[in-house]
Amino acid sequence: VYNVQRVSCKDIYSVNISMKIYVGWDPREDIAYQVCEHSIKRRDADAEVIPLKQNQMREQGIYTRELDKLATTEFTFTRFFVPYLSNYKGWAVFCDCDFLWKISAKELEQYFDDSKAVVCVQHEYTPEEGSIKMDAQVQTAYPRKNWSSMVLWNCAHPKNKLLTPEFLNKQTPKFLHRFSWLEDSDIGALPHEYNWLVEWYKEPKDGVPKILHYTEGGPWFDGYRDCEYSDDWKKEVINLFSA
Repeated sequence: VYNVQRVSCKDIYSVNISMKIYVGWDPREDIAYQVCEHSIKRRDADAEVIPLKQNQMREQGIYTRELDKLATTEFTFTRFFVPYLSNYKGWAVFCDCDFLWKISAKELEQYFDDSKAVVCVQHEYTPEEGSIKMDAQVQTAYPRKNWSSMVLWNCAHPKNKLLTPEFLNKQTPKFLHRFSWLEDSDIGALPHEYNWLVEWYKEPKDGVPKILHYTEGGPWFDGYRDCEYSDDWKKEVINLFSA
């Protein structure tokens, strides 16, 4: 079980390291976070994995948004604070907690394009509106869905300096998740193998996954114990608790 010292977010996030990976954290999915973190660190011991905890950000006055009933997780909006938390320097990666990494984080460095503000998998993902996904949450369809579930952030890009706490705490979900502060040319493309939507992409037609994303629900939820790639996640759990 991981433990995070109660120190300033700015102190944590400004450390100069080879790879910073921010992972969304929600108390309902703590085990998913632990497994995601373990899957990253097991393949790249030098990676710094940082949980984005909304309650800590609130306590420090960084995150002041009112509770949004449409937000399916506590990290629905915290992901957009990554450039600020990184002091607008260097590159950083964000992913949801329902990810399982099968490759070293260093493999992503080849996609760091300084001409882009963000790099992400540009999914053509259109789930059925109103269907139920993880933890009895209602599925919502919208343009660029799941693009923001994993983001390579060019924190130093001039357009990302717009993303201050004052700005972010006022913006709509639509504006943020569609990267509406950017032009299309500011958004770089990452191969979908690095954000493999479980139950959406299929082997061998779509290739082989490098990073699994249990976007509909993972084995830590009732009803998803035996979902596609559940064995991969369960094996990581065994490795985590036997380490």
